[in-house]
Amino acid sequence: MIFNEIGFYILFLLPCVAAFHLVPRGWRFLAIGLYGTGFFIYFGYLHFGGLWGALAVLIFYWELLTTRLYRPGSRWCIFGIVQAVCILAAFKYLIFFTGAWNDLAGAWMLPRLESLPRLILLLGVSFFTFEFIHYAADCYAGRIKGSTIRQYMGFIYFFPTMVAGPIKRFQEFTPQVETARFDPRLAVQGAARIAIGLVKKHVLSDTFALWSDQLNTQALYTADRFTILGWVLAYGMKIYFDFSGYSDIAIGSGNLFGVRIPENFNWPYLSRNIAEFWRRWHISLGRWIFDYIYTPLGGSLKGEYRTALNLGITFGLSGLWHGAAYNFVVWGLWHGVLMIVHRFWKNHLVPRGLSLNPITATVLTFFSVNIGWAFFCMDFPRACYALKRIFWW
Repeated sequence: MIFNEIGFYILFLLPCVAAFHLVPRGWRFLAIGLYGTGFFIYFGYLHFGGLWGALAVLIFYWELLTTRLYRPGSRWCIFGIVQAVCILAAFKYLIFFTGAWNDLAGAWMLPRLESLPRLILLLGVSFFTFEFIHYAADCYAGRIKGSTIRQYMGFIYFFPTMVAGPIKRFQEFTPQVETARFDPRLAVQGAARIAIGLVKKHVLSDTFALWSDQLNTQALYTADRFTILGWVLAYGMKIYFDFSGYSDIAIGSGNLFGVRIPENFNWPYLSRNIAEFWRRWHISLGRWIFDYIYTPLGGSLKGEYRTALNLGITFGLSGLWHGAAYNFVVWGLWHGVLMIVHRFWKNHLVPRGLSLNPITATVLTFFSVNIGWAFFCMDFPRACYALKRIFWW
């Protein structure tokens, strides 16, 4: 991962922090934009498609030009949303959707699609397209007005959050850049947060990976149920320390600029229900899918059946966002089902006195979430085999 490379700190983070605090305030967004451009070209070339991965930086400059046409209620905002979705789909889902259609075509005697060339996976495409959509949607709704091209450039090119989030909001980020000052105490906190993130990744996450990686080897087919369960639980800890570690590094990097990046994790495995879990796990994504998918679908305002459908769609899309494969969709739908069950329990059973004590609720939530990780870390047939071994024989 890029945050583990010394080049991230020596070539980009520390020089950009210095430039940010030394240039006049009016030039800060431009400084972030220029360093962000260099960051995307450098790491895009090294890790994400060579020359084509580096040239993909032009997508950002096309986006900059497009946003100058955004106005409240404007069709250009709709165009911007569609454009961002198309970028995400083309670079991440084209092969998956083609394969899914051909699977359906084989079963229903429909025409098949020709195999398409596999496009490179762009650096940070899952995250920066969400920020594109947020900006266009909020401009359309009138929540963002009168932004400058420099402000937007600084927003989308703030490279500490470009790779793995947290997903920022323009209205929260931009005023901080304009008023930030170097705060030695906050900078020390930021450096400590970066160090914590690196420890989470290299010590804790990588240690749990020694067990969880066995799930994708032949050892799965000879292990007993308790060993497989242990490996699945180890994966739950691995992904938590891995992802929260990267968020710590991004948040700590923001502190060096004097900018507070939104928290992304808040002890999620201590949650007492699945709704609370999603308020504590990948918080910025949870806010995003609530504001830009669940609420536009109607949220919980159109009856229980429609609410259940909205939850299924929202979490199914969330699963697909995490990866272009069936197992990720199943993982998302698993969480959608858990949310539906939770709402039913809260609305119909708790009023009748059927509630769980906090410890039991926490353990049940932890177990339910971690069982779902089987679909996240293995392909669908392998995950089904693992769960069958855990629960049946």
